Amino acid sequence: MVGLEDVAASLGLSASTVSRALRDLPNVSPKTRERVKQAAKDMGYVHSMAAVGLVTGRTMAISVVVPSVAGWFYSQVLEGVDSVLREAHYDMVLFNLGCQDADRSRVFRRSLLRHRGDAVLALCLDFSVEEREELRSTGLPTIVVGTPVRGVRRVGIDEEQAGRQATQHLLDLGHRDILHLTGGAEADRGLNPSVPQGRLRGYREALSQAGVDYDPSRVVPGWFSVATAGEQMDALIESGAPLPTAIFAASDEMAIGAVLSLQHHGLRVSDDVSVIGIDDHYLAAPFGLTTLAQHPYEQGAIGAQIVLDELSGKAARRKSVIVPVTLCDRGSTRRL
Repeated sequence: MVGLEDVAASLGLSASTVSRALRDLPNVSPKTRERVKQAAKDMGYVHSMAAVGLVTGRTMAISVVVPSVAGWFYSQVLEGVDSVLREAHYDMVLFNLGCQDADRSRVFRRSLLRHRGDAVLALCLDFSVEEREELRSTGLPTIVVGTPVRGVRRVGIDEEQAGRQATQHLLDLGHRDILHLTGGAEADRGLNPSVPQGRLRGYREALSQAGVDYDPSRVVPGWFSVATAGEQMDALIESGAPLPTAIFAASDEMAIGAVLSLQHHGLRVSDDVSVIGIDDHYLAAPFGLTTLAQHPYEQGAIGAQIVLDELSGKAARRKSVIVPVTLCDRGSTRRL
């Protein structure tokens, strides 16, 4: 079987130069690149990532750390990451923490990250001081997709701005009594609480700028759950207390829980109570839910491309990237 070294020897080039030419990396002249590819084709060389790894000293894989593989956001980000890595002939080594402290220790404190990949991409984790130090000590390109983390760059949306934009959409329609379904106890599950906190700040800022007093009783924890949000809305409706004219849910799953509760009690979404979420979850369109799309697939693809470009020498280290949200108006909100 023809190997990388055989192609290199036939051309009088180093194996590393041949490897770079075959992967279309920089610092190889167009003429040399063409010679290498033609020689590889003529000799029947089959591109082997294992051989590349031996030449470059790299694993040709990216370590991806996720709190769970079950969530909609996580799976969409992973699809985006995988699409970019496959195109570049890189593998994805997945570390699924399952929100377990023991698994966090295995990944961070036993240095598995430094031995399994050439870069680290993490999703929605709030790293401890020790974990951030462990990431720094690997010397590997590192990026977070999703939530902001102190001292680590990221790809994600501006959570505060998203909360402000969703609330402003309702204010522009004339609503002043707006209930906010927020997340809760993210830190207890190893997740980053900055998402619900940022969206809540945006909600409060939009109200303040519109001259609407903030009412803490109109902020209800939904735990990013369809069931919990539905239960909270059931309790509010059945209490007989005045209902809000609009609901801003910090996620589409909570918005869907609110929609189901309203419908169960004979109330009409938009006609009786307007509802808006954030995400553009795959169920948002079937439910006719107005939402702010945050494009997790694209976030994952951008994060993966950033670290690959740095590993290949195509780009210097980039800073955080903020991805804009997109309003998807599907009719679940209306003018008051």
